[in-house]
Amino acid sequence: MKKNVGSIDKTIRIILGCAVIVLGIIFKSWWGVLGLIPLLTALFGVCPAYLPFGISTCKKETT
Repeated sequence: MKKNVGSIDKTIRIILGCAVIVLGIIFKSWWGVLGLIPLLTALFGVCPAYLPFGISTCKKETT
């Protein structure tokens, strides 16, 4: 699968994912598990929500 998540997008997803997990732990809520979604999309570099729209935040290669 072609990567569609760029470096700035990855950084934002990691910060957001960690924040949601920490808030889930602080408030003792299972909603913190949702923080895994942005972390996993950052880890793999592919966002399934971007695919149908053809969005990519990766830098385009210049040749």
